[in-house]
Amino acid sequence: MFEKLRQIWKSKDLRKSIFFVLMMLVVFRIAAHIPIPGIDVAGLKDFFAQNQILGLLNLFSGGGLENFSIVMLGIGPYITASIILQLLTMIIPALETLSKEPDGQQKINRYTRFLTLPLAALQGYSFITLMQRQGGGQLIGDLTSFQWISAIITVTAGTVFLMWLGELMSEKKIGNGISLLIFAGIIASLPSAVQRLIATFDATQAFNLLIFLGIAIVTIVVVVIITEGQRNIPVNYARRVRGNRMYGGVNTHLPLRVNMAGVIPIIFAISIILIPPMIAQFFVSATTPWVAGGARFVVNLFQNQVFYGLFYFIMVFAFTYFYTFVVFHPHQIAENLQKQGGFIPGIRPGRHTADYLQKTANKILLAGALFLGLIAVLPIIIQPITGISSLAIGGTSLLIVVAVVIELVKQIDSQLTMRDYDGL
Repeated sequence: MFEKLRQIWKSKDLRKSIFFVLMMLVVFRIAAHIPIPGIDVAGLKDFFAQNQILGLLNLFSGGGLENFSIVMLGIGPYITASIILQLLTMIIPALETLSKEPDGQQKINRYTRFLTLPLAALQGYSFITLMQRQGGGQLIGDLTSFQWISAIITVTAGTVFLMWLGELMSEKKIGNGISLLIFAGIIASLPSAVQRLIATFDATQAFNLLIFLGIAIVTIVVVVIITEGQRNIPVNYARRVRGNRMYGGVNTHLPLRVNMAGVIPIIFAISIILIPPMIAQFFVSATTPWVAGGARFVVNLFQNQVFYGLFYFIMVFAFTYFYTFVVFHPHQIAENLQKQGGFIPGIRPGRHTADYLQKTANKILLAGALFLGLIAVLPIIIQPITGISSLAIGGTSLLIVVAVVIELVKQIDSQLTMRDYDGL
């Protein structure tokens, strides 16, 4: 490890890139603590601590939502826009054709940025309205038209600012900028969580704390194993003779990852879970009795830990299969292998290869879907066992942190390897 650090320090441009990324993360954390005027920040933190769904959204905003900061929406609208464009690319033939053009991906990225603006404005308006209704006017008071417009413009600009920061960091090629922003928000929340644990610690909780630490270590190990886990499908390339030269004859493998979808299914599930209670909040004070009663029923239903955990698990499990179906194309892979003279030993090329890949992927995906579902509901399972509510294991947080760290280490290693080849 020390040798790696020494190599990084000796590489001037790599050292500058790392310092640049760190400075951008510092700028992000400063922005996350600049609240919108007229907000009771202390009351908001207590409110978010008691709400599981909004706590998850706060996670993906990098902690800016609980402070109602100028970057309160985080990069959530951008992620949502990216998901929408990915799905539309699979559905609309014109977008699919555009994505295959040389500069097609750049155009789709531009469309994603444009779509982010209305999504951020709509989400900002919804959150401010929800907080007004939830707090009874104490968290957020009545706003004038000018305050409404300025608040929505501010939070929308904050999302655009974070998009820009993320792209600047991605250009340094030592990690994905968007993932690093979420990573920074998770890490920044650890000191306050530890502080709450120390403030409320009781000697009778020592055994539960040991159980908590043991489960945390096991969870991290399992997350690393699943994140790096893959099934290698053997692929052989037939030998071909052209003139006096022989081509092919290579034995390699096709990797199928256990967790192909990453954390995207969890983001999908959060979006779906958020919609019913958020809409119901707008009708709790309705004048029609049955409408108000139905709204209160929906709100209370999603506050029930058993229903919330079960529904959350099912959504993550289902979206894992859905998203993998969208991004994994066995027929296209089989066609490319056949064109390149490749084949899977014992499997006929073409449709039989595609069927084999689909069947194998479905078997692997079952483990990946169960893993993501359990990771998502892990805090709900762990809190009753340990009895420690001030420091909950965030399975989603661990998944993101581990994935970002692994990607960061791999990219830095590749940068060092490239410099070794270049003699730098």
